[in-house]
Amino acid sequence: MTDLSRILPDFPVGRYANLLPTIEKHGLTTADLLTLQVPEIGRITRLPLLDTRRLCLAILEALHVDLGVSDRHPRDDEEQAKRDPGVLRQTGTQLLAKPGQFISTLDDDLDRALGGGVPAGYITEITGESGAGKTQFLLTLLLACQLPPPRGLGRPVLYISTEAPLSTRRLSQLLAHNPYFQSLPASERPSLDKIISTVTPDLESQDHILSFQVPVEVSRRNIGLLVLDSVAANYRAEFERGASSASGSNLAARTTELVRLGQILHDLARKHDLAVVVANQVADRFAGSAFKSGSAPPFSLPRVSQESPLAKRSKGPMAPPLPPQLSGAEPPSSSMADILASVRSSMPEPPPEEPPPPPALLLDHQQRWFTGWGDEYPYGRLSIREQDLKTPSLGLVWSTQIAARLALFKKPVYGRKEVLEDGEGESTTTLRNWRRWMKVVFAPHVAGTGPGLDGAVEFEVTMGGIRAVDREAKKKEMGEEKETDV
Repeated sequence: MTDLSRILPDFPVGRYANLLPTIEKHGLTTADLLTLQVPEIGRITRLPLLDTRRLCLAILEALHVDLGVSDRHPRDDEEQAKRDPGVLRQTGTQLLAKPGQFISTLDDDLDRALGGGVPAGYITEITGESGAGKTQFLLTLLLACQLPPPRGLGRPVLYISTEAPLSTRRLSQLLAHNPYFQSLPASERPSLDKIISTVTPDLESQDHILSFQVPVEVSRRNIGLLVLDSVAANYRAEFERGASSASGSNLAARTTELVRLGQILHDLARKHDLAVVVANQVADRFAGSAFKSGSAPPFSLPRVSQESPLAKRSKGPMAPPLPPQLSGAEPPSSSMADILASVRSSMPEPPPEEPPPPPALLLDHQQRWFTGWGDEYPYGRLSIREQDLKTPSLGLVWSTQIAARLALFKKPVYGRKEVLEDGEGESTTTLRNWRRWMKVVFAPHVAGTGPGLDGAVEFEVTMGGIRAVDREAKKKEMGEEKETDV
């Protein structure tokens, strides 16, 4: 790396003296360290990946300082570590004494269920099927983050979309019809100018933007909220297409990318004290036949073990077929019976069958605590058709990368419609509306809700955003309207 001293004369090369000679030997330049992936650099140089990653990040930070987009100097790291013990080294008392910062949903009932709102410094996931209200939540947070505390953080926001561009028309509608925004002076209302948005159509561009462009924008503009909508789209397109989507190497590569994404988002949230909110898709989950009949809950389903082709090949060549008398196709004679008895006595005893794993080790049992669906089965009596099981995308690996998961549910509301045809009345069922709920599956700052919809907050989507629904008050209002009509 002969160009490092020319590009960054003040870079502390002594700290990386064990890496730079090998990198220079293989002819890698500073541009290569900034553009190539760390695994690719490790494959070329055979250096430890963790040390290589630290070097690449140190060079990137030094360039930010040199370009004037960062105030921190690499030489200040050691002094800062001595003065500040860091987030991960703080005691529980210090963490509790630190006031929490939240972004409001602009509804008191929803904020109360969330423990104050969406917390800063953590990764929060909002998951649900299409039409459940995920985008409405995200758009509301984009505007609320610009408000001063306690409603927001008073900072700009960054929106990264992997599917469709940002809906500015819906944002303008929220600004014009939300009651809280209307009560504010025009100078204190959120602005679309403080929302930076971009689109990442594939996984390669998403990784590049999150690794290099987002840190610069966050430092330059003091971003308070980072939204990724949705987190699963590019990974599904990259790793779940083709006949080899279920191969071991493909799943291992996806796992590595998900852990890397979680680390990038976690570092941004912790370093800049911003809120990271991601939207996630869901997939249908099907229970076994034992549970469909209502005889057993999903966490006690039997597991069927299948033999892989590799295991079959490892058994060696197949033995020649036995004569018909030995195989049982023909009744054996007296002499053949003696031969059959001697053959059976010389055969080894079959190995004993392995006992089934305990129910606590089955995924159907464990995922009741982190998916948001299926936790009501041991307690409720609804059928499998009424439950409509779902599973958040990206599996257990991604669930370990997030701090909080909010699940959104929707249920159709049907009504009766009279159709007159040839003088005869016909009654048909039509879809009138949707009912929606928000449920806290797990979170570090607030207790999770109960099984099923116990503790979940029903909400509706209006012109002014999302709003909690008080079902009893709504019934009372409808009754008063009927009395007035009479």
